[in-house]
Amino acid sequence: MRALLPLIALTCLIPPPTIQATPPISPTTKTETTWEEWPQWRGPRGDGTWNGPPLKTNWPKSGLKKLWAHDLGGGYGGISVAHQKVYVMDRPAVSAEDQQNASGIHSHRVKRQNIERILCFDALTGKKIWAHEYPCDYKDLDYGNGPRAAPTIVEEVVYSLGTMGDVRCLSAKTGDVIWKKQLVTDFGGKVPQWGYAAAPYVIGDLVILLPGGKEQGTAIVALDRKTGTERWRSLSDTAGYATPLLIQHQGQNQLIVWSPNHIHSIDPNTGQHFWSVPYKITYGVAIANPIAHEGLVFVAGYWDGSKAIQLGSQPEQADLKWEDRRNLRGLMSQPLYRDGYAYLLDKKFGLTCFEFATGKKIWDDDNRMTPGNTRNPQATMVWLKHQEPRALILNSEGDLILAELTPAGYRELTRTNLIGETWAHPAYAENRIFLRSNTQIIAYELPVAEPIDESP
Repeated sequence: MRALLPLIALTCLIPPPTIQATPPISPTTKTETTWEEWPQWRGPRGDGTWNGPPLKTNWPKSGLKKLWAHDLGGGYGGISVAHQKVYVMDRPAVSAEDQQNASGIHSHRVKRQNIERILCFDALTGKKIWAHEYPCDYKDLDYGNGPRAAPTIVEEVVYSLGTMGDVRCLSAKTGDVIWKKQLVTDFGGKVPQWGYAAAPYVIGDLVILLPGGKEQGTAIVALDRKTGTERWRSLSDTAGYATPLLIQHQGQNQLIVWSPNHIHSIDPNTGQHFWSVPYKITYGVAIANPIAHEGLVFVAGYWDGSKAIQLGSQPEQADLKWEDRRNLRGLMSQPLYRDGYAYLLDKKFGLTCFEFATGKKIWDDDNRMTPGNTRNPQATMVWLKHQEPRALILNSEGDLILAELTPAGYRELTRTNLIGETWAHPAYAENRIFLRSNTQIIAYELPVAEPIDESP
């Protein structure tokens, strides 16, 4: 299997170049916060790292301190936090009785209203500041609990994407509509089997969306983020669920898009196609974001395993370096990378460490981190920046775990249950964690360690 453009053969003659991820525009401006907030999917840089406070390793047996909680409708989408405000999407239940029966991951048979909402809360008090809602009929969509995508906050603007393709650009202060689009009716997209899930991805003055359609120019679209005016379109391909990834390679920015049929690279400024590597995914479950390090772009599929794409010296050069269909089969959980090794939640073996350059498996944790009795294992893993190898992990049972991940093994330091079953990605901001289920959103205080006095 190889890329579709020429000059691929030159790749093997060139030493593996270094890839350095170039994050989207910094979504938050100056605030009064001490530690980083969480203004978009996968955190401040979109890479699953968070510069937060040092944490204690002996958490209270009684659990973490709950700061506030609020009723919430259904949804799998993550939470975002910016300027001490919390943003989340949901789909309300029809009645109070339905709301009571909506707990748990598999509560998608609960009757819900034909609307979607974007909600804004005060991060300190939990007070609801505003709500924006619009009509949205899920029809017979499978797992129809609610929206899948996390909001993206840039400066004083919120970008959201609903399950059926409704795009909103809202004032972060008031919730007023600045502009709106619809991926199906405006761009010829087709709703994926489990709904749209790729978060709006802001790069400079563009917001990138993935309508997914058969006609040329319907796979990927870039809009002016301030006006909603179309700037470019690119390719024809089915929409997946993974948010795109911006990388810089050999001085050239590349936007990596993983669809159910290909791994694509395009120029984020113009939509020009650089390369595509075929990868047909069973049931179209291209979910977890690609990651890129050491000159490799890596994706992990549930049934079809992992692939690592080697990039060459020119933007058009890319080819398959290695693949694994047995030991590295991820689904929703985002892999982490550090110092030549990656950590992935495999569907059978649990958390698995492997050598990034070769795919060689180093160890697995035999499903200690997250339950192994489910066909859809999920855990959201985040590096504590400048505190590596420590990571914060929220598993599908709602356990928050502080652990160390190294090639030597998985070392769990402490854990506590916070919310019950959830697939949604939490948000971290200052000394807090914000979580959501299909019935509520909760804020807890993280147990911060006392600073060490290093004075003589």
